[in-house]
Amino acid sequence: MTDTQIITAQALRDAALQSKAWPFEEARKVMKRLDANPSAKGHALFETGYGPSGLPHIGTFNEVLRTTMVRRAFEAMSDIPTRLVAFSDDMDGLRKVPDNVPNQAMLTEHLGKPLTDIPDPFGKYESFAHQNNAMLRAFLDRFGFEYEFVSSTERYKAGAFDEALRGVLRNYDAIMDIMLPTLRAERRATYSPVLPISPTSGIVLQVPVEVVDAEAGLVRFEDEGRTIEQSILSGGAKLQWKVDWAMRWVALDVDYEMYGKDLTDSGVQSGKIAQVLGGRRPEGLIYEMFLDEKGEKISKSKGNGLSLEEWLTYGSEESLAFFAYREPKSAKQLHIGVIPRAVDEYEQFRGQYAAQPIDKRLGNPAHHVHAARGEGVPAEGPPVSYGLLLNLVGVMGADATQAQVWAYLANYAPGVTPESAPSLAGLVENALAYNRDFVAPTLKRRKPEPNEALALAELDAQLVKLDSAASPEDIQNIVYEIGKDQRYGFEVLRDWFKALYQTLLGADQGPRMGSFIALYGIENSRRLIAEALAE
Repeated sequence: MTDTQIITAQALRDAALQSKAWPFEEARKVMKRLDANPSAKGHALFETGYGPSGLPHIGTFNEVLRTTMVRRAFEAMSDIPTRLVAFSDDMDGLRKVPDNVPNQAMLTEHLGKPLTDIPDPFGKYESFAHQNNAMLRAFLDRFGFEYEFVSSTERYKAGAFDEALRGVLRNYDAIMDIMLPTLRAERRATYSPVLPISPTSGIVLQVPVEVVDAEAGLVRFEDEGRTIEQSILSGGAKLQWKVDWAMRWVALDVDYEMYGKDLTDSGVQSGKIAQVLGGRRPEGLIYEMFLDEKGEKISKSKGNGLSLEEWLTYGSEESLAFFAYREPKSAKQLHIGVIPRAVDEYEQFRGQYAAQPIDKRLGNPAHHVHAARGEGVPAEGPPVSYGLLLNLVGVMGADATQAQVWAYLANYAPGVTPESAPSLAGLVENALAYNRDFVAPTLKRRKPEPNEALALAELDAQLVKLDSAASPEDIQNIVYEIGKDQRYGFEVLRDWFKALYQTLLGADQGPRMGSFIALYGIENSRRLIAEALAE
């Protein structure tokens, strides 16, 4: 069932206009912009920028996802058509060889050349840029995003930016006045907004440039001891990226583009340049950066980011979108360990959605996760949490199979199959992979303390009295009562649960034990208790 089947379009629009969810707040900026200065192009243009100098990671994907969320929020409030352009700055010169790609020596030989002129180190595509662009597009296509991919190289060489490049030459001195005060003394000596492509080496040159004829696009520069006079039009040069960014805003008439906090100053400078070129900077959100598990900024050249394939090996697509949605203005660590929590938190919000009033739905992350994909929020979810699945496969060991897991699930939720519950089938695969790679190697059950052993023996005695079909709630009540019994000396109930996790599951944290025992089975759970007591 979709949102439009549940609420009227007018009710949705009225609620969207009032919603405080950040995509709607961002979308209202675009509405205000277009109300004040209607665009001649007749649509709202959303843009994302990406530099294919390294393998795309989740941070790259995240920008397209978040921008799509804003786009869909805008569409909920306005009848103005929209477009989303995913722009690849693939004519940029390679400045550093990434650490996480093969054929490093070969890439080193091509430093300085446009990314579309550098061979693909993987040997699959026309160039290094084509390889990285293909990866990004595969990511975006997998999620069903609606976007237009635009290559910087193609636009430059086709002459699509020629008039904008003439504008840069006409305003060369004014642009220099904006940029030079922001640079160190040694950088100022060689800085130019225009980066000519060397006719001999093919390198994107960082040399001073003299404007010869702005209308003809002619500049003069030194290249390997020779004075060269060359047109910057139709691929003869590209722009320094801050100037390039501003030129793009003006040439494409971009209405919205978000970017990371590390580009705050660059955004200010590019905005000033856009104004000099006769345009204006787009609206946009300045988001905080993703950090790795060490708290360091994720970098394409370091390769310390989590790849999309890694996340989707261990977690659901929806959990990735949920993680990206939450608190864009707060720095977040992005590593394997955050995946299980993201999966279960997404499912919690999804489960709340159907019963919520309209205003609460529009603030629910699940709404934006699925709106970005052009679909409604599913009414049904998996019958067990991801955390519970991880605990199940954890006690089953690294060699657990899908068939074994589904046998337990069928007992816990009769009738459930991979065909009837595809979302659960995906989570089973994720849990088995996560357990194999990260959980099983670290699990270590400890010997119970004397008071814990007494409590475990009492739990076993109570379980033997239960029918095999006992509900998770009935089992949980037994667990609670034992933990609260003063004979076993637990100062707080948390100590009892921690003892259960450490002695039975080999972990410091775990699920509701009533749910776990019901899923794993009473006899199997009694076997775990016996093994612990044998210690």
